[in-house]
Amino acid sequence: MKRNLIPVLLLALAPAVVADTAAVRVPANAHIDSLGASWSCDRGFREADGGCAKVDLPANAYLDSDGSGWKCDRGYTNVARSCVAIQVPANAFLEESYGRGWECDRGYRRVENACAKIEIPAHAFLNSQGSEWDCDRGFRKAAQSCVAIEIPANAYLSSGDRWDCERGYRRAETSCVPLAIPQGAHLTSSGRDWECNRGFRKTGQACAPIEVPTNAYLAASGRDFDCERMFRKSGGSCVAVLVPTNGRLGSSGNDWNCNAGYRRQGEACIPSGR
Repeated sequence: MKRNLIPVLLLALAPAVVADTAAVRVPANAHIDSLGASWSCDRGFREADGGCAKVDLPANAYLDSDGSGWKCDRGYTNVARSCVAIQVPANAFLEESYGRGWECDRGYRRVENACAKIEIPAHAFLNSQGSEWDCDRGFRKAAQSCVAIEIPANAYLSSGDRWDCERGYRRAETSCVPLAIPQGAHLTSSGRDWECNRGFRKTGQACAPIEVPTNAYLAASGRDFDCERMFRKSGGSCVAVLVPTNGRLGSSGNDWNCNAGYRRQGEACIPSGR
C-alpha cells in the first residue's frame, strides 16, 4: 500500500524553518520583518550599536514619516538639533519651503531681516509677483519714476514702450514720414511699403507700364508678358515658331519637336539613321 509522502516531508522540513526563525535575535523595541529573516526598530526608535535607541525629540518637533527621525513643527527651524522659533517680521508670513522661512507680504520687499513697503510712483502698478512695480501702458521706467512715451504724429503705441508708424508712413529716427507711392503702385498689406500694380514692373523707385507686344498677353504674375501659343519671346516681342517638315509644335506651344524617326539638327528634322 502506497503512503502519502507530502506530510512526512513537511514534518521533516518544519524543524529547519523553526530553527532559522529562532536564529534571528530581535532586540528590545524592534520587530521581525514579514520574511522572518531580519528585524526593524519600532516607530520612535532608531538603530544604534546593534539595538534600538529611543529617538530624542526636542521641544516643538515631531517624528518624521519613517519614525526614526524628527522634524521641527511649523514656525520652527532646526538649529544645532534644536527647534527654535522662526522670527517673522512685520508685514511677512511663514514660508518654510526655502530660504529663511518667511516671505514679505504683497506690496513689500525684503530688506535684510525686515519687510519694507514698496513705493509705487505715479502712473505705475504693483506687478503680479507683488514684489516690484511696472509702468502703466504709455509710460516707461526712468530711474524710480514713470515718464510718458513720446509718440510722434502719425504713430501709435504698439507693445510695451514701443510705437509704430500708421499705415502709409515709415519710421525715420523719431518721427513718421509719409511713404512716397509712385504712379501705378499701391500699399502692401503691411502698410509699410509699396508694390507695383498689375501690368507694371518696378524700375528703381518708379513703376513702368509693361509693354505687351502683338501675339502676347499679360502673364499671371502681372509683372511680365507671355507669348501666345505658336509664338516665342525674342527680346521685347513675340515671333512665330517655324515648325519644319517632319516636326510638330511642342506641348509648351513656344517650341517644336521632331516626329518619331527623326532627330533635330539645327532648325530641321532629319531621319534618325543619318
